Amino acid sequence: MTFEPLRYPFPEAPVEGEATEVAPGVLWMRLPLPMKLDHVNVYALDEGDSWTIIDTGFDSKRTRRVWEQLLAGPMQGKPVSRVVVTHHHPDHVGMAGWFQSEHGAELWTTRTAWLFSRMLMLDEQDTPPAETIEFWQSCGMDAEILEQRKQERPFNFADVVAPMPLGFKRMKQGDVVRIGGRDWDIHMGNGHAPEHLTLWSRDDNLVISGDQIIASISPNVGVYATEPEADPLGDWLEACERLAPLAREDHLVLAGHKLPFTGLPSRMRQLIENHHGALDRLMAHIKTPKTAGDCFVPLFKRAIGAGEYGLALVEAMAHVSHLYQIGKATRMRRDDGAWLWQARD
Repeated sequence: MTFEPLRYPFPEAPVEGEATEVAPGVLWMRLPLPMKLDHVNVYALDEGDSWTIIDTGFDSKRTRRVWEQLLAGPMQGKPVSRVVVTHHHPDHVGMAGWFQSEHGAELWTTRTAWLFSRMLMLDEQDTPPAETIEFWQSCGMDAEILEQRKQERPFNFADVVAPMPLGFKRMKQGDVVRIGGRDWDIHMGNGHAPEHLTLWSRDDNLVISGDQIIASISPNVGVYATEPEADPLGDWLEACERLAPLAREDHLVLAGHKLPFTGLPSRMRQLIENHHGALDRLMAHIKTPKTAGDCFVPLFKRAIGAGEYGLALVEAMAHVSHLYQIGKATRMRRDDGAWLWQARD
């Protein structure tokens, strides 16, 4: 089957503090992130006398200033009555608690996203705990990087996520919700984040996809110390296969990063095939035993810099662990605690 290529109806992103109307009553805005992926997309849907916003950015002084500009400018001074959070990652949930506390907004999200966010708020450390160090060792983290990270303050969720008060409205698979004058079908993604919310309009061609479906990058799918035996890649592939039949050529996909696009059937095939291709290359690479940290070249086909190392490591771990869990690879512990993975004959 031949699919239409991806197209970008809005090739220029809105500048900081401004908005682009991508459909009647739907504003696309961008917030800054202090990392290589330097932005997150957020959306405001007009409810008449208020707004519903989708995702919120990191909690920082800069982000709060940008939100104040947006609220006073393109959002016309109308209040935010509801915040919908697609998943628990801090660039999406970071300001949700601020909107609840300072603006009286309701929080709507999945139960898993809310529970993860509340749990991670409590998990604040000045140095990495023993379990995290052991997990990094099991991945085969580069020895020099490991020693450096042992001394550093690790990433703390609470550093970039505003305190979240009790109370939220649960969104779940199969729900139909009314937002911005449209009825939206709720379908859950998985893999990048558990119980990841996606919204599919019944009334026009809009899909709000968060990080589950992005145009030009594949969302990070990683294993972490919180659940070292998880199979997020299996979850990811299942979700992609389940969502793919919903895709239409005319869908305008409003994602958490990069540009809005059409050509969703093609993108769903790409997302699935990219990971199957990576698994095939990985199988050839681990004919002799390798750690996850030894597997960057076949997976990513490019050099991995220091800023990307952590995400690359957990994604490599997800791929080798998936092969193990579906019976295509074996593993054994090295003396230093690293897992060595090898393809089955």
